[in-house]
Amino acid sequence: MQKETYERCSRRKCFYLLLCVVALFLLSFCWYSVRGTALHSHMAIFCDPQTRTRTSEDAFRLELLKDVSFERTRTRASENSSQLELLKDVFLERMLYEKPDTLKPPRTDVLMMTPWFAPIVWDGSYNIDILNAQFHQRHIRIGLTVFAIKKYTVFVKTFIETAEKFFMVGHKVNYYVFTDRVKEMPNITLVDGRQLVVLEVPSYKRWQEVSMRRMEMIRDHSLKRFINEVDYLVCVDVDMRFTDEVGVEILSDVFGTLHPGYFRAPRERFTYERRKASAAYIPPDEGDFYYAGGYFGGTVEEVYMLTSFCHSEMMTDKGNNIEAIWHDESYLNKYFLYHKPTKILSPEYLWDNNMGVPEVLKRRRFIAVPKNHNAIRNR
Repeated sequence: MQKETYERCSRRKCFYLLLCVVALFLLSFCWYSVRGTALHSHMAIFCDPQTRTRTSEDAFRLELLKDVSFERTRTRASENSSQLELLKDVFLERMLYEKPDTLKPPRTDVLMMTPWFAPIVWDGSYNIDILNAQFHQRHIRIGLTVFAIKKYTVFVKTFIETAEKFFMVGHKVNYYVFTDRVKEMPNITLVDGRQLVVLEVPSYKRWQEVSMRRMEMIRDHSLKRFINEVDYLVCVDVDMRFTDEVGVEILSDVFGTLHPGYFRAPRERFTYERRKASAAYIPPDEGDFYYAGGYFGGTVEEVYMLTSFCHSEMMTDKGNNIEAIWHDESYLNKYFLYHKPTKILSPEYLWDNNMGVPEVLKRRRFIAVPKNHNAIRNR
């Protein structure tokens, strides 16, 4: 009996001893694991705490970026694939025209290409039939903007009637007329695919203010309306009339027009803003051409960027009580100096008959209407 009791106690002791050994082993393992990690972390932080932290964070960010980048790439690829599937081949009908000769340029009396490979559009430099065929297949829509503020409403009728004869004939056109006198807008019958859109805007006491606010209004309506209605914008003065064809040859990402008074002048005669305090300032040793403020355009996106820049710079100057020498035209020239236009229109597209007719001017497509500036501007 005593022997059995003794053996039972021995087995119990062994069992408890084994439990203690196992417990000690587990505790030792845990302690060394925690201690080893802490020691390793302490050493890494001591050597280069920033590297350690950044490496960990950057790795995590990179993993996220990889996922996001992959998703974006996959989304773009999917979108581009869908867009590519919608693309149609541009196929031109059979046409008969004179073969272009690589050794005989159509004009040698004028500059036809800028140093940045932007064409300058002169009569004889293009075939309108080929261009029309290309643009018709794209189903483009063109917006033509003018400002008829105060007495300038008297020019709207002539402007639109002559545009119906010569401007973008055969293409879809929206005439956007900004005015403070909606009731004075003429009732004109337009051909199919063309419409007159009257946009009521506030008036301003000074004609200079009206001139400069054009950039702001075009910018705002580009964002809210034009982007949804047209593909290209052509922004011109209303006190003009079309006298010859103006078509899709003028269209490009962003285009400007050579000022008729300065297209033959040297750089030092350009009437850029020369005051360094102005945001429109252009140094005397810079400048390609002098562009007219009354004729520019491009895609809605590009016109939005152009007008945003000009308006922003105007507001900067206004805050400093500065008014550029030629108002919005000064800022337009600053923009085109550092954001080169992709196409330039020759003075054929903007002319005043009081300046005579130089030999290089084969056509006069858009000319100023004779008027008394003081009588019109101040009423």
